[in-house]
Order: sequence, then C-alpha cells, then structure tokens
Amino acid sequence: MTLAGTMRQDGVQRGPAVSPALRLRLMGPMAIDDSLGRVSLPRTRKSRAILAVLALATPRPVLRMCLTALLWSQRGKEQARASLRQAVHELQDVLGSSWGRLLHAERHHLSLHGPGLAIDAIALHTASPRDNDIVRQFQNPLLEDLVGLDPAFDHWLTEERGRMNRAALIWGETMLAEQADPAVGLQLAEQLLSIDRGHEGIWRAAIRCHLERGDFRAARLAYERCRAARAEQGHPALSPETEELLARIGPPGSAAATPMPDETPSVLLRGAPLLSPRRSAVRLGVLPLRLVDPNHPAHADGLALGLAEELTTSLARFRWISCVSGTSLTAISGEAATRVLPWDGVDADFMLDGSIQRGGQKVRILMRIVDMQSGGAVAWARRFDRDGTDTLALQDELAAEIVAQVEPALLMTAGERDRGRSAPTLSPHELVLQAIPAMYRMEREAFHSAGRMLEQALAADPNQASAHAWFAYWHLFLVGQGWASDPDLATRRASELSDRAVTLDPGDARALTLAGHVRSYLHKRPREAIALHDRAIALNPNLALAWAFSGLALSYLGQHDDALIRARQASRMSPSDPHSFLFDNALMMPHLMLGDYEKAADFGRRAVELNPGFSASYRIYLSALGHLGRRREAVTVRARLLLLEPDITIARAVERSPLTVPEDLARFAEGLRRAGLP
Repeated sequence: MTLAGTMRQDGVQRGPAVSPALRLRLMGPMAIDDSLGRVSLPRTRKSRAILAVLALATPRPVLRMCLTALLWSQRGKEQARASLRQAVHELQDVLGSSWGRLLHAERHHLSLHGPGLAIDAIALHTASPRDNDIVRQFQNPLLEDLVGLDPAFDHWLTEERGRMNRAALIWGETMLAEQADPAVGLQLAEQLLSIDRGHEGIWRAAIRCHLERGDFRAARLAYERCRAARAEQGHPALSPETEELLARIGPPGSAAATPMPDETPSVLLRGAPLLSPRRSAVRLGVLPLRLVDPNHPAHADGLALGLAEELTTSLARFRWISCVSGTSLTAISGEAATRVLPWDGVDADFMLDGSIQRGGQKVRILMRIVDMQSGGAVAWARRFDRDGTDTLALQDELAAEIVAQVEPALLMTAGERDRGRSAPTLSPHELVLQAIPAMYRMEREAFHSAGRMLEQALAADPNQASAHAWFAYWHLFLVGQGWASDPDLATRRASELSDRAVTLDPGDARALTLAGHVRSYLHKRPREAIALHDRAIALNPNLALAWAFSGLALSYLGQHDDALIRARQASRMSPSDPHSFLFDNALMMPHLMLGDYEKAADFGRRAVELNPGFSASYRIYLSALGHLGRRREAVTVRARLLLLEPDITIARAVERSPLTVPEDLARFAEGLRRAGLP
C-alpha cells in the first residue's frame, strides 16, 4: 500500500510568503511547535501518524480509505472508519482555534495546508542548493517513533524513508559537485554517508577531496572504507570509476602514497615512531582466522573468512576505529593469509587475528589484539567456545560477542599506551584516547587531568564529535561524584557538549548514547534518553555501553523488567568489559526496585570491587543492604561512601537520583535510612 499518487510533488504553498509559525518535525522523533506553546502532539500515536501522512502529502488531499487501509488494515471497514473519525476529532482539538483551519476534513478525503505551515521533511523542495544544513536534518530517520503501528503503515514508512533518503542523497550530490573547498566537501560527504554508508558516488567524491588536499593516505583509507561498506551491502566489486581513483592514489609506499611533507610517518613496522599528529582514528588490521582443524577444513575455512569479514564490518561501525580487512592486508603484504605474521609493510596500529578449531559439534575461537607499536606484544586475548554446525548463525553470534569485547579492550589499550607522552606530542584524537582510562579510574587527580586533556583536544579540534561526547561524560561524572564546585554549571556544560557531539556526528553511536545518559542522569529526562539509546543501538548493535545505558534509562522510568533485559544483554555481550562496573549498576538498580535485594547487593559488591572510586555504586548498594538488614556490611559500605562524598545525606542522594517514579525514590531512600545514612 503506497500513497505515491497523493504525495506532494513541488512542496510549495502558492501565494504570498508567510513567516512560518506552525512547525512540524517529521525527521527523527515527531514534534510540533507554534512558538507560543499552544500546540502539542496528539496523545495517540495513530493520530500523530495521520498528521504526518497529511503533512507529507500537503497540499494535496489524502483519501480517507487510504488512511484507514494504512492504520487499521486488520480491522473491519466500519470499525476502521470510526477509529479514523475519532483520530480526526483529536487532531482538531490539538490544533485548536489557532491552527484548526489548516486541517481540511471533507467527506471522502483529508488534507493539511494553509499559510504559516512549515514541515522539515519537505524542505528539500524549496531549499537553496547551498543550504548545507538541509542534509544534516535528513540524517535522522523519518518518523522515528512511529514504527509498529500497523504492518501496512510500516511498509509505507519504509518506502517513504527510502524516498526521503534518495532525495537527500541527490540533493547532497548536487551540493558536493558545486563545493569548491575540499575540507567542506569532506564534511558534507560524511553527513551523506551517514544516510547511506554504501553510496559509491559519495565515497568517490570524498576520495577526490582527499586527493585535492594531497592527503593520499586518507584517500586510500576512504577507498578501503568504501569497499568494506559496499561489501556489507552485498556489492563486493567496485565500479571502474572508483578503481581508477585507486590508480591515482598509488600502492602503499609509492611516491603518491607517501605522507605529506609536514606529516610524521605513521606506524612503520620494525620500529614504530609516534603516531601521526593528523591521525584521527586507530588503524586496525583484521586478518582471516588461521585454521588448526585438519578434520573439518571446508567448514572451518568458510567460518574463518566469513567471520573476519563480519568482524571488519562490525568494527568499522565504531567511528574511532579504521579497519583494514584481511583480504586487503593479504594484497598489501603479498603473503598468504594463513601465515602467522603476514604484516610486513602494513600501516596499522593494532592487528586482530586468531585461530579456529572444530572438534565434533564444538567450535573454539582464539582471538588476540597485537600492539604493533610494542613490537608485536599481545595486548588482549580471549577464547570463545560454541556448539553448532550452522556456519552463518555461528558467524553472526561470534562476531557480535567478539566485537563487543574487542572494542572496549582496544579503547583502553590505545589510551594506556600513550600515558608517558606529553600533551604537545599528542593529536586531538590521541588526547581523547588517553583521557578515557584516566577518567574511568575515578581517582580525583587523574580524573581532573583527563578533563584537561579533553579540553585541550577540543581547543585543538573544535569539530571533533568524540571529544565533545567524552567531555560531556566527564562533566556527568564530575557532578555524580560530588566533585563539581558548581553542579548547575557543570550540568549545563554537559548538556551543551553532548548536544554539540550529536550535531557534529549524528551517526556516532557512542556520542548518541553518551548524550542520552547525560539527559537521563543529569536532567532526569529518560524518555528522551531512550530515543537516543535506541538510535545508537540501531546504528551499532554491538556497542554494549548503549545497552547498559538504555537499561538504566528504562529503570529511571520505572520499567525495571525491561531494564533488566537491556542490562543483561550488555553483560552477556562483554562480560570482561572495562565498563563492567557500569553494567553492574545497570543490573543493581532494577533488582533493588523490584525488591530482589540479595541480587542487588551481589551486583553492588562486585561493582565496588571493580571500581572502588565510583560513588554511585555505593549509594545503590547501601540501600540494598539497608533493606536486607545487614548492619555490619552496611557500616563498612557507608564509611567508604562518606570518604568519597563526605557531605552525602539521604536528602542529597534522593535529590541527585535520576529515578522519576515516586515509589522508587521512596524505596531508595528507605533503604538508605535503614543503612544509617544521615
């Protein structure tokens, strides 16, 4: 079912220009605003959907029977018509006397049009080709919060999103063609690629921009990212036009591919110097797994190659990681992929390799991260055992678990590796990486040092989304630990930084989930946070931190059973994660609120052991002990909490708690009272 025949073609409201007054936002979560606060969204989601459909069709009418077929496809005709009439009445009430004239209800059709109506989703029809902000708004999915209303509506929404994306990409390509500044062109290309990561024409434009700047290494990296993105979409071969650009880039080590004159050579094997000041991502090589299974070579070989490609694709979703696949490494090194160290001549900071072995119905995978700047030292290693013979199912399951554990291990390793280097020798990206482990140690001096590094990174590169996101997170900890001299100022700063991070890169899943946690924890707006967390999970389902934070946001709303599902997913994905103390908090809170104080105390005990400096763990843990009546253990935990926060009281703990349900706050406070907190 489509409404192609009713969709607006020119998007222009004829007549004299009128200043927009009623604004409808359809990209992302739906919103409506008339600048005077007189209009809010309809209460029911189907009434919102009708408003959205009419807005997309404006000024043309939409048949009533089309609307009932879209939203009540599984009901009888009379019942569907009655439901539509009720929804129309709700829309008329919402629009009121001020804007009711825009909704035209006829016997057989409905329409929405008139002076003063502005709709973001049709802005492409009237915008100037030089309006760079137009593409940015299309990075959010159309009607993000209206999925699941009806199978027919979901099908229509999928088609409309595809149409919107195609229109935005065509518009963006026009803008790219007219863009004379390669730096601005690169920024625009990244925005467009967040809409369609596999758009080869936009990748070519990005490669050309790098070549115009003389940055051949970045051009080669863009080429590799293009190939990985296209392969993910089922297009392993690139077009002749793209392959011609590779000839201009030249092979690694050629004159064309050498660093720019003012650039320090990047990681060279057999004696690695400092990272390039221009490096904006950790370069990770992913090799096909080595086979140590002579009894099942066919199965193992298929799993080994497929798993390496799946790992490359999944790890490439993390903005701070630049992946080179095993097939590329083999071509670059000129050696067989089954060799133990096929790495000579490969420009990489880390290598991810491993082995695969089958025994009967069992599969054993050994994975390791090798630090190329430390002479090939093993920085991380894990074993993964599985049952089963379904290669594709095994591949998906293993890739998800491996990626969820590799990424945080790599994040902490990359940060710790440069601890001895002074700030002037570090790029903005490296400053951020070094700040992360220092921040998580929760030692006051190291924590403030991390804040200074993040501030320096922002000063050096004001447009780095990750620096904004991590600095927002730093301010959240500053408030949560009770270390902020002005908590209100720190809260406002966290909000500004997190919003800026999302604006700079709406496709960065970590930035989205960190921004969501700021909104739920500091601003007590968990509903907004859940939308950000869900978007982060959709962009990168292997980001365990997003599952944990979304679980916390659900718990803050009082949805504790759903919160446990999310928190358990985070722990299951990455059981040895550096953020495990946060995962335990995400499990502790809903167990406490559901009255399972034993489990809450168990997770609390583990959380404070993993990170003794994180004060939020002690507050929830102490409340659980109070409900259990464990006075002796409570005395110890209370003493440690008071060392971290000498002025903490029940009133302050409740005031700072992000819980929004009064009964939950009362339960939390009662536990603290029984545990003897002042």
